[in-house]
Amino acid sequence: MGIAVAMPVGPIGVLCISRTLRDGRPAGLATGIGAASADASYGVLVALGLSLSGVLSHAQTLRLGGGMLIMVLGLLGLWRFFAGGADRQVIGARTGLFRTWLTTYLLTLSNPMTILAFIGFIAGLGSGAGTRAAPFVLVVGVFIGSLLWWLVLVQGVHLVKARLGRGLTRWLDLGSGVVLVCWGALIVLGAA
Repeated sequence: MGIAVAMPVGPIGVLCISRTLRDGRPAGLATGIGAASADASYGVLVALGLSLSGVLSHAQTLRLGGGMLIMVLGLLGLWRFFAGGADRQVIGARTGLFRTWLTTYLLTLSNPMTILAFIGFIAGLGSGAGTRAAPFVLVVGVFIGSLLWWLVLVQGVHLVKARLGRGLTRWLDLGSGVVLVCWGALIVLGAA
């Protein structure tokens, strides 16, 4: 189930691919761990009995904030493209792994669809197992599955990166920047 939650390529997947190509495997892994941590956080909240109405009451605010953050990350990618090759190393060096993890964690938390998926998973499977610990065991399993997906994605991108030239990687900054800006704008417009 963790793989099923994490696998659809959305803004987080694009961000993970972009960071892996630009800043290397550690940045890609920090991105994936941030997403898996947010999935686990939502899973714990649902397992503790967070109500669906509580989440839905803040869904618009979460979507608006998440959409704006996605747009900012896209604009940073566009800036990197237009800054040129020499500045790329400086930009990557300034981005710490904790900051990479934190931005991904917050971005994933801003997606109310993640918590809706967990409510369905835990209601459908966790409650049927017959013990109070079953929802938490499910959350751990989802975290591990999600983390496994991000590890596979990062390793795959890392292997492809060796075959890409430096110029093509720069153009991927442009592509991912445009995708993230457009995706973020659609989320903001939908929330508004």
